[in-house]
Amino acid sequence: MRLGKTDAPTFFDLFAQQASGLVTATSLLASILGASPAERVAIRDQLHDVEHSGDELNHTITRRINQTFVTPLDREDLGQLASNLDDCMDFIDEAADLFVVYRIEEIPEPISALLSDQVDILARCAEQTNEAIPSLKSPLDLRDYWVEINRLENEGDLAYRRTLTTIFDSGLDPVTIIKLKDIVEVLEKACDAYEDLANGIEAIAVKES
Repeated sequence: MRLGKTDAPTFFDLFAQQASGLVTATSLLASILGASPAERVAIRDQLHDVEHSGDELNHTITRRINQTFVTPLDREDLGQLASNLDDCMDFIDEAADLFVVYRIEEIPEPISALLSDQVDILARCAEQTNEAIPSLKSPLDLRDYWVEINRLENEGDLAYRRTLTTIFDSGLDPVTIIKLKDIVEVLEKACDAYEDLANGIEAIAVKES
């Protein structure tokens, strides 16, 4: 059914769709860890589709900003929120892609467990974001959200350092170490992107107060 002007999604609806996509993307990323190389390709392709849908939402929001005379929040804030949500998605997609293009077949158990810890933190960030974004109309009510995301980002920093240390002490060949290091660093960038998003929402709340 084609949407009419009166039932077109609002900015907040579109942000909620972006946030929901992050939950799906992170779940797919988690499933890559225990998958075979062939299975990883199929999962990566699914994640690409989710990422492409996220890009479309980002473009839709940008067009809506340019076409809307009165916006519910400052135009710059709306654009930045869409961009921050998209950054989270892009890093998740990049991490999944690296598992495939680097053809990493078996990851030693200590490293695999630590990678799982990093992805689990991202999953919790995605879930928190998905729960919070529908309340964006009242940004002051989201204080618990940005506090929790900042806490998770600190937890992610610790996981990142532990994983790097384990990789460098693993005795693996140098090429594999470089590949794993690249993946770990992209996972850390994804965690940082969630913090940027939460900080942006906090800044909006301060502005709106």
